[in-house]
Order: sequence, then C-alpha cells, then structure tokens
Amino acid sequence: MKDRAALRHKLIQDRLNLPHRLELAEQLQSVLRVWLVRRPELTIGAYWPIKGEFDPLPALYRWSEAAPDRQSRKIGLPVVDKEHGTLRFHVWYPGCPMEEDAYGIPKPKDTATFEPQLLIVPCVGYGPFGLRLGYGGGFMDRTLAELQPRPATAGVGYAHGFLPMLKAEPHDVPLDAVLTEEGVVWDREG
Repeated sequence: MKDRAALRHKLIQDRLNLPHRLELAEQLQSVLRVWLVRRPELTIGAYWPIKGEFDPLPALYRWSEAAPDRQSRKIGLPVVDKEHGTLRFHVWYPGCPMEEDAYGIPKPKDTATFEPQLLIVPCVGYGPFGLRLGYGGGFMDRTLAELQPRPATAGVGYAHGFLPMLKAEPHDVPLDAVLTEEGVVWDREG
C-alpha cells in the first residue's frame, strides 16, 4: 500500500483487462438502479467515465426520468475549478452540449451549476469502511471538504478493486456507500 501510484496503475490495467467488463457493468447498472430507488436526494453529481470506469450515466438517466414531474431530478458532471482545486457540478442530460476540459475529459458546456445532494464517485480501488482509492489528484476530497452541507457519497467500481489492507491518509474522506457488481459492499446506514 506504500506506493499508491503503482497500485493505481495496476488496478486501472486490471480493470481495462477484465474479461467480462461489459457484463459486470450491466450488473452494476442494476445494483445502482435498485440502490437509487430508496434515496431521497433530487440532485446527483456523477462523472464522465474514463480508463475503463463504470459508466453510471444510463442508470442516473433512468432515475431522472422516473421522477413524477421529470423536472425535479438533476444530474451533474464535474468541472474543475482550477483556482481552488475543487469540482463544480454542471447540469448534464443526454445530448447536452459538451466540450473537453484541460484533462481531455468531456464536460457540459454552458449549463447551470448546482450543489449535489448525492455524489456518485468512481473508485480505482476501495477498502474497508468506505475508504476510496482515486486517481490521486485530491479533487474529490477537497470538494467534499468544501461543500456544505456535505452531500451523501456512493463509490462505484468493480469488485476486483477491493483492497482489504487499504489505510486512510489524513486527507481521505470515507464514502457513505460502496457499490460493485456484487451489490452494496459498504453502507454506513446499513
């Protein structure tokens, strides 16, 4: 666990090489859809999938379409605030105008910002008690430390990324839940 950069690289390569990743993604779509049914939040911040990450957007779009008025639920994607090293969330919907950010990741172009009540967070790896191994930039931890009230958080990733010996670093903010294709593997409430 000492060399997190090497561990991240290995986990990303392992994820890209998962033999049945599309089938695992379909299973995780189902887990996420079922988990969202009981959630009270109306605004969710998510992410644009990169490097073989699970894509939460189809499940989130179905969640937004299930709202009785189809207007009350919002999905947002992150845009980096370079000055503060945090993320702001801009409304996303299928077909909305997009552009690449400084990292080459698509982001909504000229849509409204909002503060999400729930964040769906990608996990390169995850450990006991909601610990998350991300890409190492610290954007998510700084964003969570800044947002008031703090949104609920759910990490999503594949079960291969479980790191039973992962230890928290001082800046790490534990997740409230972790979901994989095997189900809800951590839930602070349950």
